[in-house]
Amino acid sequence: MSSRYRVEYALKSHRRDAFIEWIKTLLAVPFVLHAVHGSTITGEESGKESRKRYAEIFSDIERLINDDIQAQKDGKLELSRLRQLVPELGLMFTPLPLEEAFYIEDKRRSISERRYVSPSFNDVRSILVTAQVLELAKSGLKLVTFDGDVTLYDDGECIAADSPLIGKLIGLLENNIHVGIVTAAGYSEKSGKKYYIRLKGLIDAVRETERLTVAQKEMLYIMGGESNFLFKYDTESQRLKYIRHEDWLLPEMQSWTAEDMEKVLDISEQCLSDLSEKLQLSAEIIRKERAIGIVAKSGSKLIREQLEEIVLSVQKKLENDEVAQRLKFCAFNGGSDVWVDVGDKSLGVNSLQRFLGGIKPQETLHVGDQFLSVGANDFKARLVSCTAWIASPSETEQCISDLLEWI
Repeated sequence: MSSRYRVEYALKSHRRDAFIEWIKTLLAVPFVLHAVHGSTITGEESGKESRKRYAEIFSDIERLINDDIQAQKDGKLELSRLRQLVPELGLMFTPLPLEEAFYIEDKRRSISERRYVSPSFNDVRSILVTAQVLELAKSGLKLVTFDGDVTLYDDGECIAADSPLIGKLIGLLENNIHVGIVTAAGYSEKSGKKYYIRLKGLIDAVRETERLTVAQKEMLYIMGGESNFLFKYDTESQRLKYIRHEDWLLPEMQSWTAEDMEKVLDISEQCLSDLSEKLQLSAEIIRKERAIGIVAKSGSKLIREQLEEIVLSVQKKLENDEVAQRLKFCAFNGGSDVWVDVGDKSLGVNSLQRFLGGIKPQETLHVGDQFLSVGANDFKARLVSCTAWIASPSETEQCISDLLEWI
């Protein structure tokens, strides 16, 4: 009979990040051996020893990442020691100064001073974000893309005029860095009014600020529906301007037929309908031009387990369908609902990179809150860009503040 641990791990593996979990296991050893309490080692000495040991581990991981990047360049990725230790690892586009990032985050989070709580998932996640921002600040950043909900504003809300993030985003534009908001929200109307409502505080600030030149103001882009609708800020009309599909679609997306996209949405709709009945959900199904979702009815709520069951079921159904295999899709848990979009954020970010003249992955940073392997729509952005995994708009603010300071 399987142990409870093995059963729970099998059920929750889609909610883990292999690289972060591996780093946590490495840090557990110095925590046990050096972050002691009540021994002959004083608290001050213990903290110094823990800090030293943690830093050494991050320094070693740095070297493994550098070796992995070299293996990619040599076309011998299978020889990467890091990839042998963490087979699920995605592509690494830049070195990561993890030791330096550890010292920064240790000062903020007092990681090495803790005696009862070992380095956590969030500790490691924050160190990785800081390391990526440190590297991009010095190596040349040309494009920063952002998720919307939970990244720029709270779930289901809008970016308000008093948001502290607005000044940071304008700071990026002021440094001649393109800013793209790559959101799952899919509104097909060419006027861009609904996107304006969600981003009113930012767009009004860009229009009114005197900090930016005309060219810098027009470096603001919105990619809606993951990778389906592109707008940019236009100084002449002082509003969002719709950009035609034929001007920015990637070649692989141009081959998708309307019939195939409708078929994927039909399959998803049938699956969502069956699950709603099977799980006895008080929910309604909403279908859009390039997306379909299931949302709780007024006064009801979908619990996390239901949301994850829906995501995994729909994804498995589409992965095994011949039509869905001809194009890309994204099924994700929005926190209170589930959506299935035609396309994904790897295409959205890559489309922007190509449209803006061929910006490289190592010149791009995508900031988002959903990077788990299944049911998270920011995850696939890792295929085409460097990433920063945040957990709230306040973390996004810290991330961009660091970037602006270190630039």
